[in-house]
Amino acid sequence: MQPTPSQVHVDAILTNVSTAYIQGAESFVAGKVFPVVPVDKQSNVYFTFTKNDWFRDEAQQRAPGTESAGSGYGLSTAQYICDVFAFHKDVDNQTLSNSDLPLSPRVDATRFVTQRLLLRQEIQWAADYFTTSVWATDLTPSNLWSDFQNSDPIGDVETGRRTILASTGFKPNKLTVGYDVWAKLKNHPDIIDRIKYAAGPGNPAIATRQTIAAVFEVDELLVCEAIKATNVENETAAYSFVQGKHALLTYSPAAPALLTPSAGYTFMWRGVSEGLGMTVGVKEIPMPWIDSNRYEGQVAFDNKVVATDLGYFFNGAVA
Repeated sequence: MQPTPSQVHVDAILTNVSTAYIQGAESFVAGKVFPVVPVDKQSNVYFTFTKNDWFRDEAQQRAPGTESAGSGYGLSTAQYICDVFAFHKDVDNQTLSNSDLPLSPRVDATRFVTQRLLLRQEIQWAADYFTTSVWATDLTPSNLWSDFQNSDPIGDVETGRRTILASTGFKPNKLTVGYDVWAKLKNHPDIIDRIKYAAGPGNPAIATRQTIAAVFEVDELLVCEAIKATNVENETAAYSFVQGKHALLTYSPAAPALLTPSAGYTFMWRGVSEGLGMTVGVKEIPMPWIDSNRYEGQVAFDNKVVATDLGYFFNGAVA
């Protein structure tokens, strides 16, 4: 009689692999569409100049010995107020001491807390920017972009591009789309037709984000890939994309600057993120009365719509 495989081996925990559904940074667009402004105070004001004052043609010919024509510009202020969001995970010392590799309760708790707060930022970004009644123009394409035969996404985006340029003097430089919109755009025959020669003779046309951005004449095409659970704990699991089947055409500078317009800014308060101001701050809080440590994260931000005329929203762009 020979020993069986189960008798000669005792199952042990692998130390080089574990599984967790942690969404990567590339899935989130909050913080990528509009510049992030780290601030030292939770609330404050910033100056805004009256747009029309910078576009009127008021210069005149000047006769000898006369004064020049003159005018001025209006100046006002707008306020930001950063809301504070926080989340924690407790780790008791008995669990910590008894954990097997590759578990690392401190690191795991930190990543868990960070992920939750990044998701909250993404959900808030969608609620503040990626919806109707926010931008100067929002419409549903007369022929949805999922209708490959009749729709004209290139023409629709060009209309948005012209609308923004004609009212602001700035060309939109970013197009942000929900994942379902991206799935249709990259297979749309009008777009494939535009890029099919770029790959060279005999090579397939591959619709990348860079090539489609070039078709739409924007610097960057951002795809919203984040998902969220729509159920509460202990209910049947259900999931959906954070952002819907929409598209947002905007202008924003590469970084915050003086005398520079932007469709939006995200103000982030350094005071609750361990002085970082552009990310989640997580700290360890000893709780000796229950023999545990708390891993608590905080982030404070205000998604501020600065210039509605620098945004053009396509609501429900695909079926």
